[in-house]
Formats: sequence, structure tokens, C-alpha cells
Amino acid sequence: MSTRSFHLLSSIFLAVMTCALLAVPALADSQVRIVRLSDVQGNVQIDKNTGLGFENAFLNLPLTQGTQLKTLSNGRAEIEFEDGSTVRLAPNSSVTFNTLGVNDSGKHTSVINLTAGMAYVNWLGKDDFTLSFASEKISLDGAAHFRVEASAQSADVAVFKGDVSVEGPSGTVAVTKKKTATFDVADNDKYTLANNIKQETLDSWDKESIEYHEQYAKNNQSTSPYGYGLSDLNYYGAYSTVPGYGLMWQPYFTGVGWDPFMDGAWGFYPGFGYAFASPYPWGWLPYRYGNWMFIPGNGWMWQPGGWNSWLAVPRYTATNLVTVHPLVAPTGTVKTVVVGKGGPTSTLLASRMTVNRGSAGIGIPRGSLGNLKSLNHQVAKTGFAQVHPAPQFSASSPRNSSGFGGTSHGGMTASSSSAGHGSSTGHASGGGGGSHH
Repeated sequence: MSTRSFHLLSSIFLAVMTCALLAVPALADSQVRIVRLSDVQGNVQIDKNTGLGFENAFLNLPLTQGTQLKTLSNGRAEIEFEDGSTVRLAPNSSVTFNTLGVNDSGKHTSVINLTAGMAYVNWLGKDDFTLSFASEKISLDGAAHFRVEASAQSADVAVFKGDVSVEGPSGTVAVTKKKTATFDVADNDKYTLANNIKQETLDSWDKESIEYHEQYAKNNQSTSPYGYGLSDLNYYGAYSTVPGYGLMWQPYFTGVGWDPFMDGAWGFYPGFGYAFASPYPWGWLPYRYGNWMFIPGNGWMWQPGGWNSWLAVPRYTATNLVTVHPLVAPTGTVKTVVVGKGGPTSTLLASRMTVNRGSAGIGIPRGSLGNLKSLNHQVAKTGFAQVHPAPQFSASSPRNSSGFGGTSHGGMTASSSSAGHGSSTGHASGGGGGSHH
């Protein structure tokens, strides 16, 4: 081999290895973490450092270090961390994810800056968490549940559970359960401590969101080491043992013609490339880990596993039994790219809605219906069913979530809390078989 040929091959090898190393962090680097945008209601926007500024955010978008997220006047959002801890943003709030990393001891470290508005934090205590606001800082090494509201004039910290230490220019103040600390931003952040918590409109939304996660994350049949997404899997679908395949999970309201890859969107992240985002309310874990398989007589099912590698593109086993919509990441643009229709929708009619076979749970606010398994049997037989969902996690702002194409994917305008106690009435319709559990 000539010297010139050797140098040419060396250059090609170096270029290939450089590209490979640039692609590694999103999937394998232990110092890089990606968390989940787990609930989006109303107008929520995200800046992923693509140079485009803020764009519309949507459910199941991955969140990386440096991301900015903000809610407008009718917007609310929830961020779910790996262990199941959550941060919820009220309307007119904005946060920056300064750090999403892993420290030298292997512990996850999250540093978030609340630049304006109100945030609810329910931290389970497994990882380190720091929240900055105004001139103050809260650093947690244990479990705590609290509310923070920050403005140009003042900042409040109300603790529902646990003990919280707030560091600031005037020193460190310990805020214990059922107490509120108020900081005067204009006067060197001097604080006053009250032995009570003033109730806010969205407290019930926060409380019932926590109850939803606690209730449906209990049965972890897949032995997943992660908490994010588990509650949605148990609410919107069911596990079953399939001979020859083992433990499998399938969403309700699918049917043999349903394809988990036909709809969604691609979101671009500098340094990571494109990641596929599912439009389904349960669409986090099945698109980040494990493997999709088409099972004869059952349709598409997800096989849990592969917990050591985070997937930007969901994995599936090729099959000759059904046409698969292949997922190919876009090129030449950093804009969000919609796949298919973004996702099928259920018909929303004021206080009632129609759940169709093939909707796979889209349009059903989480916790709004009591027994989706029973409703799934009904939809499998008749093709659809009309239901009367309970309001999802009471709040005064409307739940009109913008989908990938800018259309509403259903939801209820909530004014009172009654999560998990909806009723359903079936109506016969023609159609083929559906999924049965």
C-alpha cells in the first residue's frame, strides 16, 4: 500500500470514528441524561438551542441539558425524571435546564433555573436536585414536595412535604412541612416565615397528578429500572405473557391494523441529532427502550428490556406479516418534522367523547376514566364507545394540547377534580377485531 493510500484510508477512518463519537453521547455516555416532557396542556414552547428560538412543544419530547421551556397564559407542563420525580409548570412560567448530568459517584444531578412563574416540585429523593429562582437556591438530597413562585418583586416557597433549605443573600432558611417562606427581592431577599400555606388554584392539579403517578406506577411488571413513563403504561395498556415471546405490553384501543410508527414527529437536538417523539400519552418507554414486535393474532406489542441504551429511534423486529412504516430521520433541516398525521384522535364533544379502535389512547386525558381495560373490551367488540370523562386534574385553564400539526388532541376543560371515575356507554358499530387483554 502506498503512503498516499495509507493516509487517505487513515483520514477516512478518522472521519468515520469522529462521526461515531459525536453520535455516542445521546445513547451511551454516562454523563449525558435525557428526561421527558410528560404532559403538555395549552400553549407550551421549547428552545432546544437549534438557532430557531422557541417553537411549539409537545408531549414526549426529550429534554436535554441547556433546553429552555416556557408556558404561556393558558399553558401547563410536566417534566418527568428517570426515577419518577416530577416538576410541573403553571401558566406564564419559564425554566432552563442548566445541568442534566451524572456526578463522579454515579448519581444523577439536575440543576434547573426558574426564571419566572410558578413550579411544583415532587422530588423522590433518589437523585440530587437544585432549583434556582430569584437570588435563592434550593438543593435537595432527600425527598420533598414544594411549590415555588418567583416574580420581580418577591419569591415564595411553600413546603407540602419534607424539609427544604433555601440559600440566598440573607443566609439560609429552613422551611419545614406546611410552612411558607416569602423573600423580598427588592430588600436583599430578606424573608418572612409563615406557619401556613396559602392555597393556589393549581394545587389540586399538582396533587392529583402525583396521585395518578403513585397509583399507576405501583405494578412494574417489566422490572424497568426507570420510573418515567411507568404510570402511563399501566393506565393506557396492559402486560401479558405471550408464548414464544415472553412478557409483552400492548396499549388499549389498537386492533390488528394499528401501527405504532405511522404517526409522530422528529425533533432535532444539537450534538445529538434527531430523536423520534411519539404522539401517544404512553409513548415514552416503548420508544426509548426494548423492542416492538408484530405478534400474529395480537398485532403490535412491545417487549420491555434493553435498559442500558437510550434509543433515539425506536427498535422493532422486521416482519413479513404486516407493512411497516419505516422511521427514517430527516436531513438538511433542524425544524420539527411531522410523520403521518401526528396521531389519530378521538372525537371530543363537550362532556363526552368517542373512543375509537385504532386511537391507542390518544384523546383520553390520563386518569379521566376509571377502567380502560373494561372499555377496551367494549371497543374491541363494537369498534367505538362513547364515554363521559371526569375532568382531568382540576384547574381553571383549558386543556387544549397542541399536537405535532398544531391541532388539538383532545382533553377536557376542567373545573373540579374527580380523576379516575368516568363512566362509559357503548354503541354498536361494524368493524374487525381489536386487542383483547
